[in-house]
Amino acid sequence: MSAAGPPTPFGTRLAAAVADRGPLCVGIDPHRELLASWGLTDDVGGLRRFTDAVVGALAGTVAVLKPQSAFYERHGSRGLQVLEDAVAAARAEGALVLLDAKRGDIGSTMAGYADVLAAGHPGQVDAVTVSPYLGPGSLEPAVRTARAHGGGLFVLARTSNPDAGTFQHARLADGRTVAQAVVDTVGGWNAEDGVPGTGTGSFGVVVGVTLAELDVDLAALRGPVLAPGLGAQGGTPADLRRLFGTGAAVVPTVSRDVLAAGPDPAALRAAAQRWAAELAG
Repeated sequence: MSAAGPPTPFGTRLAAAVADRGPLCVGIDPHRELLASWGLTDDVGGLRRFTDAVVGALAGTVAVLKPQSAFYERHGSRGLQVLEDAVAAARAEGALVLLDAKRGDIGSTMAGYADVLAAGHPGQVDAVTVSPYLGPGSLEPAVRTARAHGGGLFVLARTSNPDAGTFQHARLADGRTVAQAVVDTVGGWNAEDGVPGTGTGSFGVVVGVTLAELDVDLAALRGPVLAPGLGAQGGTPADLRRLFGTGAAVVPTVSRDVLAAGPDPAALRAAAQRWAAELAG
């Protein structure tokens, strides 16, 4: 029996999923208020019914599902089991799973967080969000794990929360902003992988669509941009085009505006399809 070949890189799989299904990423954010609006209890039973409904309705049609880890962790080990089951079910239906965990630490601790990308992990996901604010070297364990297992990272760079600029606009000794240094670091990882300037590498950044202007240069990123802020946060498809144009590999993410349509599966699918049509327009 011949040995299995190397895993297909996340960037390649993401490009294929977007080409087949469109770029929409739907967040799965089962906070207590949303559970209540669905008529569900704020416990593991309600969490499972909510999650199963969203995955069942959307995993066969959207490119990326993005569960927020915190809303599962708050229910303890049984909540994490719901998350693991959802990840497996979503990936079986062809959706890529991006775990929104915003992990950030150093050394063996970061390596432990990154194991969620590893083959054989009970909740293996396709990509994970990470925070760079302990320095570029802090992310190296995650980069190594992603490369070894065909996973991806989305690194916080220029986020949409109102006071993000407090840190992200700070200047380094070379004059670059912290946000630009993050983008340049991530672009360097993709360049090391041999990704051409117009390619889609496995390492991307998070840039919110509610920014007044795009104040980072993405020309050398060579990877995808996760763009939160659509819908309830005020961002529109026009903002996407204004900030990123039409050439960038942008993955826009919507959560509340889709999830509010539940619990009816058909209504959830219709809400996602409306957003997909707007983004395509």
